[in-house]
Amino acid sequence: MTDIVTSFDGNHIAYEAAGEGTPALVFVHGWSCDRGYWEGQLQPFSRQFKVVAVDLAGHGESGFGREAWTMAAFGGDVAAVVRQLGLERIILVGHSMGGDVIVEAARRLSGRVAGLVWIDTYKQLRTPRTPEQLQAFLAPFRANFVETTRAFVRSMFPPGSDPSLVERVAADMSAAPSAVALGAMESVISFEREIPQALQDLGLLVVAINPDCPPTDIASMEQCGVEVVFMPGTGHFLMLEDHERFNRLLRTVLDRFVR
Repeated sequence: MTDIVTSFDGNHIAYEAAGEGTPALVFVHGWSCDRGYWEGQLQPFSRQFKVVAVDLAGHGESGFGREAWTMAAFGGDVAAVVRQLGLERIILVGHSMGGDVIVEAARRLSGRVAGLVWIDTYKQLRTPRTPEQLQAFLAPFRANFVETTRAFVRSMFPPGSDPSLVERVAADMSAAPSAVALGAMESVISFEREIPQALQDLGLLVVAINPDCPPTDIASMEQCGVEVVFMPGTGHFLMLEDHERFNRLLRTVLDRFVR
C-alpha cells in the first residue's frame, strides 16, 4: 500500500512500509529508478524489521514540482518520510545514487541513524571528477537521452545476464523525465567531492556492498571509513540480478548494526 508525505518544498513523496522492528530499514533507489527496484527485499526483510521504500521526488509516484534535482533535496524527501513515520532508529540502504542521497538524509536525521549501507555507490573515493570531466560525461545524455541511457544501463550488466531483465531496466530508466534525470546526474557527480568530509562529519558505520567487477579501490574507501564487502558475479543491479543471494549478504551486513 502506498502512503504519501509532503516534503520540505511541498512535493508529495510516495512510500510504502511494512513489518515491525527496530532499527527500521529505509531503502532508497538509484538514478532514474523507483522503489519497485526493492521489491525482492521488502517482504523478506519485513519479517524481522520495519521496512520502508521511498520514491524520491521526480521518480515513481512522487511529485515532480521541483526546480533543482539535487542530493540535498532528495535527502530531504527521505527525512520527511522518516519523520512522518516517527522512526527513531534507522539503517539507511541506498543503491547507486541512493547512496549519496542517504548521506544527505543522515545529515538531516541526527541521532536517528544507526548506519549506512551503500549498494554499488562508489568504486573509489578521494579522486572526484573535474567539472570538465563531468560535462563531457553529460554531453551524450543531453544530445540523446533515451539511446544514451539505454546503452549506459546495458553496460552495467555483466555478460550472460538475463536479457529480459537487462532490457526491462534499460527501457524503464530511459523513460525517466530527462530534465529530472540530467539534473540529478549532474548533482550526484558533483556531490562526489563532498563525500569524504560528509562521512567524517557523520561518524557513522558505512558498509558498501559492491560487485567484484569493475574492481573497487578498497584502500581509498577504507581511508574514508567505508568497509567493503563483495557480491561476485553480478553487475550494478545486485538486488535484482540475484535477490536471494543479495538478501543473504545484506542480512550479514545488517548484523553489524543490530548486534
